[in-house]
Amino acid sequence: MQSPPTQSPLRTAAAGLIGNVLEWFDYAVYGYFSTEISRQFFPATWDKGDRELLTWIVFWLGFAARPIGGLVLGIVGDRIGRRALLTWSIALMGGATLVIGCLPGYATIGIAAPILLIFMRVIQGFSLGGEFTGSMVYTTELSSPLIRGLVASSTAAGTTLGFILGSLTAWLVNRTLGAEVSADWGWRIPFIGSLVFCVIGYFLRSGIHESEQGVKAAAERAPVVRTLINDWKPILQTFGIVAMTNAAYYLTFTFAVERRKAESSDFQLMNTISLGVVLFAKLFGGWLSDRVGRRKLMIALTVVLIGALYFGQRFMLTGDPGTFLLGQVMLGIPLAMALGLQGAMVVEIFPLKNRVTSMSFAYSITLALAGGLMPIMGTWLITTTGSTMAPVFYVMAYGLIGLPIMLTMRETNTRSLDE
Repeated sequence: MQSPPTQSPLRTAAAGLIGNVLEWFDYAVYGYFSTEISRQFFPATWDKGDRELLTWIVFWLGFAARPIGGLVLGIVGDRIGRRALLTWSIALMGGATLVIGCLPGYATIGIAAPILLIFMRVIQGFSLGGEFTGSMVYTTELSSPLIRGLVASSTAAGTTLGFILGSLTAWLVNRTLGAEVSADWGWRIPFIGSLVFCVIGYFLRSGIHESEQGVKAAAERAPVVRTLINDWKPILQTFGIVAMTNAAYYLTFTFAVERRKAESSDFQLMNTISLGVVLFAKLFGGWLSDRVGRRKLMIALTVVLIGALYFGQRFMLTGDPGTFLLGQVMLGIPLAMALGLQGAMVVEIFPLKNRVTSMSFAYSITLALAGGLMPIMGTWLITTTGSTMAPVFYVMAYGLIGLPIMLTMRETNTRSLDE
């Protein structure tokens, strides 16, 4: 097979960004409308707390499906091509999201409503298991070594842009239609509207070039199980790099917002503003990691986050909207810088043979354990201890696990992606 023709960094970044805008817009909307969804899909006779907990469990099931999607779609990415993976994943996500927006509630179809909701969430998680890591691999492989961090950070920027649009849409729906109409049918609008992202993304990705490393991996067709076993070290390192930041992200931009939005729509607006800061901080983190080294910067940002988590959480859960914004920005900037550099860093630690499969599996397992469990563990810890600060220590624990893992690693910036 011939090497693929040159593709501009802008086109590469756009291809990585668009799918993540769609994927994380859908995830954000589900988080921001979790209360309304719980009313629609679970019996009204159930306790409110039980309904909300079940809604978060359904939220987590999407994460639980990610490792399976990472394996299946990762094999597609390694054996057929990165382009095929990215095209299939965005089509799956768009279809499942549209169905959620049109799905009748419990009052109409009974127990079939939560069952179908769970099934669609599993499809979304399956899709995301290959989408996020596949786009990170694709953008990193097609980038010059001098700007890998910056170009790969477009993937992370896509997730934030999706969250911004999800948060802004949730605020507009609640502000325009009011709480009663939003709970009745208004929450469906963003799910159905996300079809626009799906169509744009599908046509954008169907015309992209395959990466040279993708061509080589497809020709080699490495055995999956043996390669996963051989890749135990970078799989463990991925957990150390990724776990704390993803748990902290959901604590900051989903869990805290959901607990405060009933008091005033201003909290949702503050969340949207802080996500705008996060968007640029992710790009800055990717750019800075190209210059000072990803390992060194990631360790420093982890230490900063461990020190700032308690105070940021207190500001978010007890302060007025202005103080809430301060807490989010305090945590959001180091979080965003870390997430911006992680894409290139994680890609660089995996060998070429089975890169998408091994990385997708490692990343998906980590997010299912850390980010996906965060709302459930947060709710349970607060209920058990009576303290709204309890989830902070759960997130800190991931950082204390990750630091010694990263301290034993070598710098990744200069590693050849053809190895």
